[in-house]
Amino acid sequence: MTRLTLNLVQGAVSFNFSEEAARQLQTEISALMQSLKTIASLTPGAGSRPTPQKSMEYRHTGDIFLEIFCNPNIYPSPFAAKILVTLRDDRIRLTSEAELTQLIEDINIYLES
Repeated sequence: MTRLTLNLVQGAVSFNFSEEAARQLQTEISALMQSLKTIASLTPGAGSRPTPQKSMEYRHTGDIFLEIFCNPNIYPSPFAAKILVTLRDDRIRLTSEAELTQLIEDINIYLES
């Protein structure tokens, strides 16, 4: 198992993460991107409210517990989206924000190595 480094809004965190878990997270992110693109493509002021999109809630339990959450309904585009990252084990808990585009880049770098 290799280490995944997530670059947060302020700082970074590294932890053991499997390739299988990274691919699963990548799939979840792809679905989130589709939701964000759907929201961004809607014409504002068309008279009807957009259909709310489902939030992304990814959870992984291994050496650590990782949770990644994003509500696509509050961002105008995928490039503006931020995610909430919670990382914890029995000794420490870290909760922070990261940019969605940075998370995608971090996962791609991890899977390429």
